[in-house]
Amino acid sequence: MLALVTGEGELPELLIKHLSDTRTPYHLCQMEWQEIDARIDQPVHRFRIETLGSFIAWLKDNGVDRICFAGRVDRPPLDPSKIDALTMPLVPRMMQALQLGDDAALRLVLGFFEEAGITPIGAHELRADVLPPVGFLGSHRPSKEHEADADRGVEIIGAMAAADVGQACIVHKRQPLAIEAQPGTDFMMQSLLRERTGLPWAKNPLGIGKGARAQGLPAKGGVLIKAAKPGQELRIDMPTIGPDTVVRAVQTGLDGIVVEAGRVIVLQADLCTQLAEDNGLFLWVRG
Repeated sequence: MLALVTGEGELPELLIKHLSDTRTPYHLCQMEWQEIDARIDQPVHRFRIETLGSFIAWLKDNGVDRICFAGRVDRPPLDPSKIDALTMPLVPRMMQALQLGDDAALRLVLGFFEEAGITPIGAHELRADVLPPVGFLGSHRPSKEHEADADRGVEIIGAMAAADVGQACIVHKRQPLAIEAQPGTDFMMQSLLRERTGLPWAKNPLGIGKGARAQGLPAKGGVLIKAAKPGQELRIDMPTIGPDTVVRAVQTGLDGIVVEAGRVIVLQADLCTQLAEDNGLFLWVRG
């Protein structure tokens, strides 16, 4: 039996539809404090991180032997007064996790499930089609300069791994224009857009990329590179792009998007391809 723990974003709804279409039995679960975007019309088992031990016991009692976490999940607020008896033995390691970087903390939390005989699986193990094959999505192709920018971007993301920071950057002529941090890829692109145009998303129609500001940034150009950090826990934290990412890239005046093959989820790949095609972006799944 499968348990699907949902967070924010498009991925949970895609998985829920897939499980329904394939008649796969599963329990739908959600953290109490986490907002989600999926439209849910079925029973949901809600839990708190302070009652993680009881949640694991509930999973075992209901025959769950696989668990999949799908969607963005923020670090939870903790209320020590709500810690229950079954969770108390886990508290020392939970407190340790809070002091660690995201990757180390996620591996530690997944270990709790593994110790209980519940195997964590990635979303891509339920829907293999979220990982597109190596190649180009659409007819647009990167130049040699873009290829060099992609190489540089992968180097940068590898260096970011030591600080456990982000999974994306924007590079132009081998120079980093923006690096992803905790707020995410959209925030990174929005910050660059504001520097280039002074305009927020809502007032910046597709394709605009007028005059750089005082920092000397190029008015247009640049490549978004999205890749997993070396050693990243992909079962619960695989990098993801979707149609919104492509739209934001166009709005920001970028030339294309590069994602690491087999290690970055592409949601609604057909729509991403069409958006990139219509707006002159290359979309490269890089092997």
